[in-house]
Amino acid sequence: MLKTMRQFVALLTMAGLLAVPASKVAGSDTVAVMKIKGMLSEQPDAMGLGPILGTEAPPNMFDLLKTLRAARKDPNLKAIIFDVDEAAMGFAQIQELRAQFEALRAVDKDVWVFTESLHQGSLMLSSAASRVVLVPSGEVDFRGMYAESLYFKKLLDNVGLEADILHCGDYKSAGEPFYLTGPSDEAKEQMNGLFDSLFDEMVEVIAKSRRLTPDHVRELVDNGVFDAEEAEKAKLVDKLMYREDFVKHIKKRYGRDTEIDFDYGKKVGPDIDFANPFDVLKIFGEIMKGPKKSDETAIAVVYVEGPITTGASEPSMFGGSSNAGSATIRKAIATAAEDDTVKALVLRVDSPGGSALASDVIAEATKRFKDSGRPVIVSMGNVAASGGYYVSTLADAIFAEPSTITGSIGVVGGKFVTKGFWDWAGVSSHEYKRGKLADMMNSNRKFSEKERKVVMDYMNRVYDDFKDRVLAGRKDKLTGEIESLAGGRVYSGKRALEIGLVDQLGGFTDAIKYAAAEAEISDYELRVYPQPKTFLEVLAEAFGGKGGEDEFVQLRAAVRQAIGPKFARTPSLAAALDAMRVVDPAKAEVLQNFLVHMELLADERVLLVGPSITTLIR
Repeated sequence: MLKTMRQFVALLTMAGLLAVPASKVAGSDTVAVMKIKGMLSEQPDAMGLGPILGTEAPPNMFDLLKTLRAARKDPNLKAIIFDVDEAAMGFAQIQELRAQFEALRAVDKDVWVFTESLHQGSLMLSSAASRVVLVPSGEVDFRGMYAESLYFKKLLDNVGLEADILHCGDYKSAGEPFYLTGPSDEAKEQMNGLFDSLFDEMVEVIAKSRRLTPDHVRELVDNGVFDAEEAEKAKLVDKLMYREDFVKHIKKRYGRDTEIDFDYGKKVGPDIDFANPFDVLKIFGEIMKGPKKSDETAIAVVYVEGPITTGASEPSMFGGSSNAGSATIRKAIATAAEDDTVKALVLRVDSPGGSALASDVIAEATKRFKDSGRPVIVSMGNVAASGGYYVSTLADAIFAEPSTITGSIGVVGGKFVTKGFWDWAGVSSHEYKRGKLADMMNSNRKFSEKERKVVMDYMNRVYDDFKDRVLAGRKDKLTGEIESLAGGRVYSGKRALEIGLVDQLGGFTDAIKYAAAEAEISDYELRVYPQPKTFLEVLAEAFGGKGGEDEFVQLRAAVRQAIGPKFARTPSLAAALDAMRVVDPAKAEVLQNFLVHMELLADERVLLVGPSITTLIR
């Protein structure tokens, strides 16, 4: 172990030696350049090591929104240039950032988008900018919205697996990919309604921002792909310039003495004199200390991101989360509740749901925080469906973006019949039992009629509890009978507002402002729970320090992300997943989510999960 520790310390030292801390010129006029690359995680850097080591963590919504809020108050900042070439965001995230663009413009900050290509998502975002600049050889791919709901029955057949699925609610279609090769009529109805809402929202915001009529935008969609000149003529972009010409234009507009800042808002690493060997120890001091504890008045922020599971959350080292573990989230909410400086809780939910038990544990934690007399506000991200809606029900107010996918109030349950797989593998078994229902979850066969009734009775109790949670939280806000709103029906945030499932349209920033007003505070900080561990704490836990439910969370994350869910290690499924990662990465992600879904069902039997987990929208 000592050798391993020495190697790890050497690695950290090398990372520090290669780091180039971000520099700032105080007091000078500034034009910031920000690149939105890849998918945006909701959560900030889990350990905060990036700035210390001089490395850059992947972008996340929390830090990006924090930077943009601060930018509005920066008297030296004249403009922000966004590079969105490689951006991959959900519709709700796009709407959140659009609101930030508009807020910057409202305080006379120019917002530029420079890009080599646009698709409907990045066009929807860019349309809120002051000016959109496209390279002359670029294109705008504006063919509209496309989605695929993937079905895996034949894949399961190929490996000898059979799903015996039950559901509460005629529109609860999340289990269909297990046992159908295409959607039911109810699933088609739901998806078409949702798609109409999302498409109309996209058309309306682009039309308004680009000063076009919605009918004209629909005509543009049906024309498909535009080269640069056609895009400029259609008023989808403002200027055509190559990068070098654009830089000259910016310098001319804002003055040659203006600083072009590529690190605006990023945390700066420690000031280390690497010429002095002893000074290198400073970096280890920073790592071991971790973030400073604050006693300022705060609004707590807790994330429910990814499939909801029992046990611990497993975040990556640099932001994001592979799951929303009820043990971690419950403890985070309880810790925030015990802190007298925390005056309100904002629960940021971006989850298609998952375990019914885990969802209830999280919902109960929010109730206990609320019982302390402090407000609980929910901010919904791209998806807050089924279990993601369940954990939101008891909040004082729920905020959603117009394009948030929510609702899906229903229950899915069942089991996998694996006998065909074991027959293929050459493994046989002999059964013993005492008690008529002892082998109810036996994976060698489907449910008997009596067993099916027992499982359905339990699922109906869970479903009734779900509806009771909704009624308790929403009370007289609902516009109709709960059964007509439930049944697994899925809604956009805009439609959810109309029927009373959410309270206001808006993003994370709007939810924070509302929470502050409800708590009657004006000077506060945002404090994310669970708070980042110090590096020393992580090492102590990893090498046998202390026990508990959070043991090895950070190190297990790397292992789990490397090997994936257990079903992904089945040879045929692993081969399919590997091939799909090469030929169609987006579908591979849906398959990965499906395998997580399989693992949840195998472990939990009864789920609150929405159909979005197996749907690809692009």
